[in-house]
Amino acid sequence: PGPLFPQFGFKSRLFFRTSLQRWLVAAARCYGASHHVPAKVPSRNQTKLANGETEVHHRPKRGWIWNQFFVLEEHFGTEAQYVGKLHSNSDKGDGSVRYILDGEGAGTIFIIDEVTGDIHATKSLDREKKTHYVLHAQALDRHTEEALEPKSEFIIKVQDINDNAPKFPDGPFVATVPEMSEVGTSVLQVTATDADDPTYGNSARIVYSILQGQPYFSVDPKTGIIRTALANMDREAREHYTVVIQAKDMAGQVGGLSGSTTINITLTDINDNPPKFPQKNYQLYVPESAQVGKAVGKIKANDEDLGVNADIRYSIINSEGANMFSISTDRDTREGIISLKKPLNYERKKTYTLHIEGVNTHVDPRYSYLGSFKDTATLKITVGDVDEAPVFSLEHFIMDVYENAPSGTEVGGVTARDPDSRNSPVRYYLDSKEEGVRYFRIDEASGVIRTTQPLDREDMPWHNITVMASEVDNPSLLSHVPVTVQVLDVNDNPPEIATDEEVIVCESSRPGQVIQTVTAVDKDDFANGQRFSFALPSQLPVNPNFTLRDNEDSTASIIARRRRFNHLTQELYELPIVVWDGGEPSLSGTSTLTLRVCPCQRHGRVRMCQGEAFLSSAGLSTGALIAILLCIVILLAIVVLFITLRRSKKEPLIISEEDIRENVVTYDDEGGGEEDTEAFDIIALRNPAAAEELKFRRDVRPEARQHCVLPRSRRSPSVELDEVDVHEFIKQRLVEADMDTSVPPYDSLQTYAYEGQGSPTGTVSPLDSPGTQSEQDYNYLDDWGPEFQKLAELYGEADSDVTT
Repeated sequence: PGPLFPQFGFKSRLFFRTSLQRWLVAAARCYGASHHVPAKVPSRNQTKLANGETEVHHRPKRGWIWNQFFVLEEHFGTEAQYVGKLHSNSDKGDGSVRYILDGEGAGTIFIIDEVTGDIHATKSLDREKKTHYVLHAQALDRHTEEALEPKSEFIIKVQDINDNAPKFPDGPFVATVPEMSEVGTSVLQVTATDADDPTYGNSARIVYSILQGQPYFSVDPKTGIIRTALANMDREAREHYTVVIQAKDMAGQVGGLSGSTTINITLTDINDNPPKFPQKNYQLYVPESAQVGKAVGKIKANDEDLGVNADIRYSIINSEGANMFSISTDRDTREGIISLKKPLNYERKKTYTLHIEGVNTHVDPRYSYLGSFKDTATLKITVGDVDEAPVFSLEHFIMDVYENAPSGTEVGGVTARDPDSRNSPVRYYLDSKEEGVRYFRIDEASGVIRTTQPLDREDMPWHNITVMASEVDNPSLLSHVPVTVQVLDVNDNPPEIATDEEVIVCESSRPGQVIQTVTAVDKDDFANGQRFSFALPSQLPVNPNFTLRDNEDSTASIIARRRRFNHLTQELYELPIVVWDGGEPSLSGTSTLTLRVCPCQRHGRVRMCQGEAFLSSAGLSTGALIAILLCIVILLAIVVLFITLRRSKKEPLIISEEDIRENVVTYDDEGGGEEDTEAFDIIALRNPAAAEELKFRRDVRPEARQHCVLPRSRRSPSVELDEVDVHEFIKQRLVEADMDTSVPPYDSLQTYAYEGQGSPTGTVSPLDSPGTQSEQDYNYLDDWGPEFQKLAELYGEADSDVTT
């Protein structure tokens, strides 16, 4: 061997404690040996197969790696496993050289003898966890600890052994393959994995084999592709298969490890089965009363296929059955639904024969050799006799009658017969639920329809009624037929002018100018109302403002007869027009048009007719509007004046400060308080005779005067007046108030109170004592005590004032 560490001058050799034969075998199995092989010649091995053939194995060429050691994995011996030996040329064998080791696993997994340089593995290694370790070796002088040579890196590889079985990481598997597939059709490829070293020996060389699923399926031993091995596998016979595949390493040799997986294979359906009717002949009973378009029976053909491969289309292939019946396919049940196309009649035909064919809709031409994918069956239909309702001769009757025809006029007749062989008599009725029944009646035996009252085409031009017919022997069976009655027109409505709107006449209209063209309408039929004639009433005098011209095309033109109109002078004009229709006999009608005069702009555009039309609708002209506005202003002025006078009435009268009078304050309600009080001048309550000299109005400022009120006992008898009855006094005052011209514009309230004449006790009031001196002596009040002293002083002062 050459030097392992050329820069050190080291030489490394591998020593094994096994025999030379074991060393040679190990060297042959290793890809990188520590011995130098001058020539890299590939080895050639031959394996004799079971069939006598020889399989040649070629090992690939690999280069030698000098600085590597190898150690077997999974070593379970009692002693440490020897790896190799390091030796330096500086080592003379005297123990002066010390070998040290560091790197991955140094000191724990790998140890080195410092003197000899032998390397041992102290633990069992697993190549699947770690494939190699990188370490560094160095030789030191034992005495000086100086490095004899620099560090050098080397690798210890873990040598693989077959300790992992193949596995299928994705199993179990599910696969499908069409039924009737050819032999060798690929189904699925399975792949097993082996954790062992694929580059060393046969530990990871896998061979596939089938344990279960023969003879239906096979597997390729190298690729793991599963293929069909049996021809014409029928899904209808067997649909599901379970296949077990084994993977074995060591190329399938004895002692190799193995693993297995399961593949569930399902045969998918193809259309390889034609439809089949369980029977060739069928029978079906259908009553003649069966409704058209309704299903009357079912038939089904069986198909062992699935999905679209089992879809069937049914058809009736003979003309006798196809004319009366139709057949369709139910998608859910795949049944043939037979329906009636035309009404059945037992009296005409009692049986029908149908040839029905069922065909697959999706046919695979690859399996056409299996035969035609269709089948036929015969269906015999027997028609049952049923008591049927009467049948009308027509499906719809249309009749007509003139309007205004008298009650009982014949409109028309309906006919119906019993379709059964008995030919029972028929009765007719009108549907009482319909509104048109009140205009018509029908004869039960003959079916003749007559009117019950005169009809008006303009009110209802068409009448729809329903006639019912039943057999006399079986009234429960009813048949119905619609009857339409058209009311024919009679010229019984006069024509009218078509428009109800006012006609606008411009103020600037000229004589001969066309104001507007009018048309007429007639409620009668177009045949009687298509031609109209127009004229002004002949019994009326000639209209000086407008005339009418018949255009002889069912229109007429209104023409102005004078120049200029004035809406202030006359705004509205009425023009009666007579219209004749072209019916037989001809009818006429008179319509009155309203013509409104309006100011117009150029080209005849109306300028302000709409605003004036609003006033005209209320019956007001411009002058009337001005008068109304003036009245409103006057009323407002009166209201303001009245409010002003009302406010001045509440102000007190101007009375002289020297005018002394007594006032009576009255409270004529139970609320309010002092603000509700009203003071009244009760001078009128004096003696009526004396009051004549002092009378004055409260609402007129009186002249300044001075009165002295004295006690009655001191009044001079010369000034007393004869008493007058108060009733006469009140009447006199009433006459004065009515005749007084100086009364203000509001009402003046004057009140009088009178308790009668005379009193047995006399009077204590000085109102009726007009004297100027008092003869009463009030000195006796001093004797009444201190309570009346003040009163005596007051009366004493009053006496002194009077005297003065």
